[in-house]
Amino acid sequence: MEFVRAGDDRDLVLGDAEPLQLAAGRLVPWPRWLAADGRLPDDIAGIALANDVDVRELLAHLPRLARIALQFPKWTDGRAYSQARLLRVRHRYAGELRAIGDVIPDMAAQLHRTGFDAAVLRAGESVEVARRMLGLIPAFYQGDASEPRLRFARDSSGAVPS
Repeated sequence: MEFVRAGDDRDLVLGDAEPLQLAAGRLVPWPRWLAADGRLPDDIAGIALANDVDVRELLAHLPRLARIALQFPKWTDGRAYSQARLLRVRHRYAGELRAIGDVIPDMAAQLHRTGFDAAVLRAGESVEVARRMLGLIPAFYQGDASEPRLRFARDSSGAVPS
C-alpha cells in the first residue's frame, strides 16, 4: 500500500469553481465528471467520490475509471471503507482506490483490508507511522478484500487445508 503526505499528493481534486480545462492530471469530483459528458481531457487522474454516493452509480463507468479517490471527511466516518469493499469485492473494480481527506495512520490496516491501494495522509501525519501500522496486527480472523477466506480456512502458508 502506498502512503502519500498531503503536500506531496500529485492528484489534487479539481475545485468546483475551476474550469474543466484544468482537469488534466487532477481528480474530478463525481458530479462534475457526470455533467462533463465526455468533455474532459483524456489524461484526468480519476474521480473523487463523496462517501455518501451509492457506488452502483459508477458501475457503467468503471471500465473508464483508472483511479477512484474515496473521501473521508472525518477519520471517524467510515462509509468510504464500505464503498471500497463493495467496489473491490462485489463489483470487481481493478483500478486504484485512493483514500483522501482526513486520513490518519491508525486507519492503515483497515484501508488495506477493505481494498485501498493508496492513502493521502492529512497534513502533519507520518508516512513511516502509517507503514508500521500496517504490520501492527500480523493476522486477522476475518477475510478481507485481498484474502476472502476466514483464518481457520487457511494454513500458515496461506493454502487451503485439505
